[in-house]
Amino acid sequence: MQDSSNMPPPEYATGVPAHPIITPGQWSTGLCDCGKDVPNCCLTCWCPCISFGRIAEVVDKGTTSCGVSGALYSILCLFTGCECVYSFMYRSKLRQQYMLPEQPCNDCLLHCFCECCALCQEYRELKYRGFEPSLGWQGNLASHNQGIVMPPIGPGEMKR
Repeated sequence: MQDSSNMPPPEYATGVPAHPIITPGQWSTGLCDCGKDVPNCCLTCWCPCISFGRIAEVVDKGTTSCGVSGALYSILCLFTGCECVYSFMYRSKLRQQYMLPEQPCNDCLLHCFCECCALCQEYRELKYRGFEPSLGWQGNLASHNQGIVMPPIGPGEMKR
């Protein structure tokens, strides 16, 4: 019998490891757990448009690009100072996709007063759920499909 503490985490059919900490309906990390991913925290503090663009591309499943979302975020930040009006919508989308609670307050207030912490938490959440936001949507699809071999599909069903 093997010791279960030394076994790797289980994998889904996509080959993406299931993170053992994730509880359905709960955030994998807290709002102020930025120390759990220091590179993400530094990137978000110094250039939140990049973090936001990466989050938006993955949350939108590739329908918007990182560059376009990041540029819109930057323009809103530079000219209006109200980038939170744009970024909170993606937190709401992320929450809906993974059935996460709206905590510690509503998404708009959270992004207005704790923008960097909110973006860091969203970035970490995607990572804990098997995505690497820096790869973009297509890069994540490619990495998730590595090693999966599909059987050939014949012209019709088999008959006796």
